[in-house]
Amino acid sequence: MSAGAPPLPNWLAALLPAGLSREIVDTGGGGMHVMQRGAGRPVLMLHGNPTWGFLYRRVAEALEGEDLRLVIPDLIGLGFSDKPRSASSHTLANHATWLGELIDALDLQDVVLVVQDWGGPIGLRAFADRPDRLASLVVLNTVVSEPKPNFRPTAFHRFARAPIVSDAAFRVLGFPQSALWLAQGDRRSIRGPIARAYRYPLRRLRDRVAPLALARMVPDSMRHPSLPDLARCGELFTSLPGPVEVVWGDRDPVLGRGRSRIEKLRPDATVTRTNAGHFLQEEVPDVIGDAVRRAARAPKRG
Repeated sequence: MSAGAPPLPNWLAALLPAGLSREIVDTGGGGMHVMQRGAGRPVLMLHGNPTWGFLYRRVAEALEGEDLRLVIPDLIGLGFSDKPRSASSHTLANHATWLGELIDALDLQDVVLVVQDWGGPIGLRAFADRPDRLASLVVLNTVVSEPKPNFRPTAFHRFARAPIVSDAAFRVLGFPQSALWLAQGDRRSIRGPIARAYRYPLRRLRDRVAPLALARMVPDSMRHPSLPDLARCGELFTSLPGPVEVVWGDRDPVLGRGRSRIEKLRPDATVTRTNAGHFLQEEVPDVIGDAVRRAARAPKRG
C-alpha cells in the first residue's frame, strides 16, 4: 500500500528537480518515503547514513531525458521515512527486509542498482533474496562484503562506540549530519541551503535514533551480528552476471581506502576514480550519470 507524501517546505522543494513524484510505501517496518522520476528501466538509487534521497538530485538531473525510471527511497529512520524509536530496530537484516518489501511493492525488474555508504549492504542484501530482479550495479564509496579478519574499524566508527560522548554528539548535537562537509573532497559542495536540506529531516531530537544506530551496525569485530548478512552481500556481488561500474571518491576519509577490496572481488568492474569525497553525488554527478547509462545497457534478464 502507498499513500501521498506530506508536503515539503517551499525552500526545500525548490532544491529538488522538477518532475519528481513522491509517495509513502508501507514496508512492514514503517512507511518509506520514495521519490520517482521518468519511465523505462528502473534505476534504484540508495543513500546511506545520515542522508536521504536528496543526495541523488544532481545525478537525477544528469540523467534528464534518458529512458529510465529513477526510484530514490529514503532508508527507514532517515529522510522523510518513518523513524523507529528503538535503536534495536536498526539491523542490516531489518533494513534489507524493508527495502525488499519496497522492491516487491513497486515490482522493480531488471534493476540498475546504484549504492553508496549503507545503501550498498542494504541493497545487496535485499537483492540476495531476489537476484533475478537485479541486472547491473553502480558502486559509489560503500562496502559490498564482510571485512577481512584483521580489519580495523575507521575512526568514525570507533567514535560511534565511545560511551556517553557518542550519544551526546549523535543525539544532541546532530552529528554527523551537521558536519557532512568534512567528508568532502570539495568542502564547499555541502554548504548553505544544501547543508540545511540534509539536516532538516533530523531537526528534532526524537528523530535522531538512526544515525548512531546505523554507525553501530558497522562491524567492530568478527562476532558482530551484521557479519552473516554482509557475507550474503559478498556472494551476490561476486556472482552477479551483469556489469559492475565503480565510481570512487578517493578523498573520502571514511571509506576511501575500500576501493582496492572491491576491485579484487570484481576485477572485471569498470572503475572510475575521482577526487571527490564520501558524498560524491554532490561533486561528480555527471560522472555517476555516465556510469548509470553504461550499466543500463545490460541485457534484460529472462
